[in-house]
Amino acid sequence: MSKDPAVLFYTSDFLTGTTLMTNEQVGKYIRLLCIQHQKGVLSEKDMLKICETYDEDIFDKFEKTEEGYFNKRMREEFEKRKKYSESRANNRKKKEDMNNICKTYDEHMENENENEDVNNKKTTRFTKPTLDELRDYMDSIGMNDVSNKFFDFYESKGWMIGKNKMKDWKSAVRTWKPNNLKVSTNQHKLATL
Repeated sequence: MSKDPAVLFYTSDFLTGTTLMTNEQVGKYIRLLCIQHQKGVLSEKDMLKICETYDEDIFDKFEKTEEGYFNKRMREEFEKRKKYSESRANNRKKKEDMNNICKTYDEHMENENENEDVNNKKTTRFTKPTLDELRDYMDSIGMNDVSNKFFDFYESKGWMIGKNKMKDWKSAVRTWKPNNLKVSTNQHKLATL
C-alpha cells in the first residue's frame, strides 16, 4: 500500500491552537506538521532547519522522545486515517461477500468527540449524567423540580438532540430551563383562567 497523501485537518482546532502565534510561527508550525506527516517523526535538525532557532511556542507543540519530535494530534490523525484506509481496502477485497463488510469496517475516522485539538486540550466523549448529578446541577441553577422530567425525556431519546448525540448535558439543561419556564408559565396562565 502506498503512503496516504492526506490526513484530516481540523481548521477550527488549528486556529484555536495557534491564536497566540505570529504568522511566521504559524507558517513554520504547519510546515513541521506536514513534514511529520511525510516522515513520521522529526529530528532536532528538522525542527531547527524550519524554525532557524529554538522557538518555545513551536517546540511546545511537539513531544520529544528518543525517536525524535512529533505532534501527538498529527500522529493520532495519521493512525486514524491509516486504519480507515485499510478497512476500506479490506472491504473492497471482500466485495464478493458483502456480509463480511461489517467485520472489516473500522469506524469512520471523523469522530470529533474523540479528538484532541492541536493545543493538546482534551475534548471528552459524552457521558450521560446520573440522576443525582443532574439534580445537583439543576438545583444550583434553580431548576430543582424538573430533573426527573429532563432525565426521563433524554433517556427515552437515547441522549440525542434531534439526530445528533448530545455533547454537553449541562448546556442542554440551560437550554431546557427557558423552554421549561415558558411551558410552566403558560400552564399556570391556563390554570388560572
